[in-house]
Amino acid sequence: MSPDETLARIGVRLADVLLPRAGVDLSRWAVVACDQYTAQPDYWARVEDLVGDAPSTLRLVYPEVHLGEPDPQARIDAINAAMRAYTEQRLFDTYESTLLLVRRRTAGGVVRWGVMVALDLEAYSWEAGARTLIRATEGTILDRIPPRKRIRENATLELPHIVVLISDPAGSVIEPLAARADSLTPAYDVELMEHGGHVTGWAVPPDAVPAFADALARLHDALDPADPLLFAMGDGNHSFATAKSCWEDLKATLSPAERETHPARWALVEIENIFDPGLEFEPIHRVLFDTSRDDFESELARHCASYTVSPAESVDEVMRRVESATDQTFGYGDANGYATYTLVEPEASIPAGTLQAVIDALGAAGRDVDYIHGSRACDDIGRRPSNLSLFLPPVPKETFFASIVADGALPRKTFSLGEADDKRYYLEARRIRRG
Repeated sequence: MSPDETLARIGVRLADVLLPRAGVDLSRWAVVACDQYTAQPDYWARVEDLVGDAPSTLRLVYPEVHLGEPDPQARIDAINAAMRAYTEQRLFDTYESTLLLVRRRTAGGVVRWGVMVALDLEAYSWEAGARTLIRATEGTILDRIPPRKRIRENATLELPHIVVLISDPAGSVIEPLAARADSLTPAYDVELMEHGGHVTGWAVPPDAVPAFADALARLHDALDPADPLLFAMGDGNHSFATAKSCWEDLKATLSPAERETHPARWALVEIENIFDPGLEFEPIHRVLFDTSRDDFESELARHCASYTVSPAESVDEVMRRVESATDQTFGYGDANGYATYTLVEPEASIPAGTLQAVIDALGAAGRDVDYIHGSRACDDIGRRPSNLSLFLPPVPKETFFASIVADGALPRKTFSLGEADDKRYYLEARRIRRG
């Protein structure tokens, strides 16, 4: 069986990757994932100033900080026009059927490795109880799909910030490729803007692809055939779900033969090993707007038998407590200070589940919530008048895959791979329309 055939049976194909040609300033080309800094327009204003008139992925994506603007279609039209213009200007070099090895070093010096491949959307489901090869790991918020879909449905290119996890404790899939990196010539090598660290990518030599394909297939073949979770969504589940929704719409218009080869059937992602020492699981925190502490506590009391409150001096103390707690504990902050709450007989098995029930109830009463990457950013927003912050503990990655198989998806927005500065930056692209 050829490497392509081996990969195809487990929902993978090597992609035709588009990278900016020589001469494009990659430090202005690459911008962070669109779902970051959604409550911090000053961040995106700095990015806008830095990019200026240079070619940039800022022109090819829709930062979600702008989702409430009065004329979103104008921005969507501009995105599609920029995709066409960059293509017509021959801004990209094409790396055909290429396995791309990626090394990311965060601003804090932490290094993680990944590979870029295209995953088959036919092998994915976000539905609860799914037993597909590729699965959502958190609840999918369906109303987040339509605005993203309006962008993708007429786009000529996709630019991924999607990270998909594999469970490879032996380090058999990605790590052998990483060991060869020093002998390869980088396809790109750039210091990222806004404290994003550094990223380097290499085209993997063809002679290394068979071993990669065989190692990934061995992971698959060791799984329960009735419930084979090979790829778990790490970051970008809603983008992957949008790609799936667009594909289902398009598929209905295609012949069976066309469905087998159409580029929109696949989505470009970065695969990372959950056991990579540089892969840091971070909780996603919550900010409630226009909510008093009394109203929050009144609702919290409906979702547990009782709770105890322990004041804290700082957000650092809050995070130390919630990370070391053995009972269900979360952190709290507002303009008046900090505390930790420990719950007795909580409604859900993890703090994210209990708090989500509280938030859903408050949301039904008209309160707004935002999901914030990074305790510092959450603290900054939560200390503003009438707001409050809720700080969650991380999810243990050692039991992550087993938990998804046993219990299904976690509550939505439970975890993140690193803090906001560590998220994936847009850099690579792929064509998803013919012609």
